Amino acid sequence: GRTGMMGAAADAALAEGGAVTGVIPSFMVERGWNHTGLTEMIVTEGMHLRKETMMRLADGGVIALPGGIGTFEEITEAITWRQLGLYAGNVVLFNFRGYYDSFLAQIERAIADGFMMPDYRDLFAVAPTAAEAVELAARPCGPRSFSSKF
Repeated sequence: GRTGMMGAAADAALAEGGAVTGVIPSFMVERGWNHTGLTEMIVTEGMHLRKETMMRLADGGVIALPGGIGTFEEITEAITWRQLGLYAGNVVLFNFRGYYDSFLAQIERAIADGFMMPDYRDLFAVAPTAAEAVELAARPCGPRSFSSKF
């Protein structure tokens, strides 16, 4: 996207000489929501294929920045894919200023109430700094590579 956190992150990476690949469904391009200055733009035929494409491209790991409902949906799907063995990369929440504290509390509630197994905490990591998020995302991983601590 060209606005919000995605647009700001893309602009900052490009300004520093980085390469940025965007993955966006065609209906969003038709609405003019795409960023036109990216290194590469992959247009998909819908949101499901967009997420599948992003996960395929994220062979090392994914980092969730603070975001809205779309971010929540995407990161819980990435965690679910780890749980099902469909994605082997790392999943990291960048918990900037405690942004994901309520999400983490909900995970704890689900475990306490018996809706999730405690070892599901190991499907993702939580990082308080951007540098730690990048390090955790790049770390070699197995199916469940993180400790059970948030």
